[in-house]
Amino acid sequence: MKIPPARAFLPLLMLALAAHAADPVGPDKVVYHLSAGLEQASDGLRNIRNHLEVNPKARIVVVAHARGVDYLMKGAKDPNGNKYQDIVENLKNQGVRFDVCEITLRNRSLKREQFIEEATYVPSGVAEIARLQQREGYAYIRP
Repeated sequence: MKIPPARAFLPLLMLALAAHAADPVGPDKVVYHLSAGLEQASDGLRNIRNHLEVNPKARIVVVAHARGVDYLMKGAKDPNGNKYQDIVENLKNQGVRFDVCEITLRNRSLKREQFIEEATYVPSGVAEIARLQQREGYAYIRP
């Protein structure tokens, strides 16, 4: 039996690789880091919507600390007057998790009751980012 030359398999290999590259079946695992206030939150939420548009299976965690928690407070609105809560609720329904740093709450004298119900809490925002990156293999994005 004659074995075909390796170059006979090259077109099949190229086709398989092209099909794989064109179909991002994910899921990506990404942590978005928000710490700079409402403008950064607006940019980050837009980035997340775009990310989910091209990869709806992405696993996304948003970690907020310092002024980055402000968009998760009850009544917070974007520059167009839209409630951040509506955007967050929609993204949470798509599987996005929104973590708030408890050290920030303590340092800013904030209470959990001031935040929308979609928020979850972690002891330290920066420690959670490090944990997600090192122990769970999440990519890091800071809008």
